Amino acid sequence: MALTMAVTPRSRVLCLVLAGGRGSRLGALTTGRAKPSLPVGGHYRLIDISLSNAAHSGLSDVWVLQQYEPHLLNEHLAGGRPWDLDRTRGGFRTLPPFEGHDRDGFASGNADALARNWPLIDAFDPDILLVCSADHLERHDFRNAIAAHQDSDADVTVITTELPRGTDCSRYLVVQGDGHRVREVDYKPERPRGRLIGTEVFLYRPHRLAETLRDLREEGGDLGDYGDRLIPRMLETSTVTEHRHEGHWRDLGTPEAYLDGQLELLRPRPPLRLDDPDWPMLTSMPVRGPARIDRSADLDQAWISPGAHVAGTVVHSIIGPGVTVERGATVRHSVVMADAVIRRDATVARAVVAEQAIIGSRATIGAPQARRPVLVGARRRVAAGRSLTAGEQLEPNSPRDLWSSVR
Repeated sequence: MALTMAVTPRSRVLCLVLAGGRGSRLGALTTGRAKPSLPVGGHYRLIDISLSNAAHSGLSDVWVLQQYEPHLLNEHLAGGRPWDLDRTRGGFRTLPPFEGHDRDGFASGNADALARNWPLIDAFDPDILLVCSADHLERHDFRNAIAAHQDSDADVTVITTELPRGTDCSRYLVVQGDGHRVREVDYKPERPRGRLIGTEVFLYRPHRLAETLRDLREEGGDLGDYGDRLIPRMLETSTVTEHRHEGHWRDLGTPEAYLDGQLELLRPRPPLRLDDPDWPMLTSMPVRGPARIDRSADLDQAWISPGAHVAGTVVHSIIGPGVTVERGATVRHSVVMADAVIRRDATVARAVVAEQAIIGSRATIGAPQARRPVLVGARRRVAAGRSLTAGEQLEPNSPRDLWSSVR
């Protein structure tokens, strides 16, 4: 397994992973849990992507900034051990929300979160602050971006990517530039100009970022997200460059994107391999026994995670750890999370079924050609014979103790 090369010694890099998002656009899937704790690819969690990228890029100081429902996420992070970040000095650290004499503990957005945690960042005294999100599916060697940032002598480097034609760019930071210098940004515009967007990975010169955050706070008002005030202000006062990410990048922040972004991995030539021996995804997910496939099972273009038991039909779907698909049941174009049960003769199509949910016998969930998937929350029971149509959502059962039951 080829892993890390040391980042050039002329820089001290602090990687800050923003993992506090509530993920409200994902509806029932993020009730009672932070979005970065969501499963991806059956056996992993979304936070694993960012932490694996950091580990393989040779970054030894990685902090995870939390806010919303951190319980399950903290259990999974396991002190940074799976990513070889549990060091005696430096290494892994979590930054939960906290109260101070002038703070209520909760940030209004990721720029505000940087300002609230700046005393800790300043005490670390990095040469480069690399800020990334835990919301995306990507393979990203940060060493290339770090080298480009150093060579450009920029105050901010925005990591960009060009989205495919037809993609809705109105949810992103749309960037206008000349291939090197960023000239203009437009945050979540109603009518985007172009398909070049920010990937929510930024490299900052810390003292310039500190000055800008201080000035914005003195002016009053919420700092909000990076695209609201921070990056536009730095465009006015600082040198902002872009570094193009040419590899796969996929935002998983909506039900459609969460489902389709994972099903893309099932292609004969997938845009991203989670089992790439040169860049494997690292995780703390518990070890389970081998999957069991009965003689009655019919599998086509499917991922079956450890501990699963399949006796029915699974087509173009991802089956999580410990899932049961009974004889006569059919799962198509769907993601089924850990320990869920699909009872005999039930049909699940274009749906996301969360942990420990039970789909009763003869129930019909979704439709193969529907654009909007059905979402079934964790530990929810769907009665025998019930039908759920495209776009319906069932909230989790007992979300408050979800985190203790989905490992």
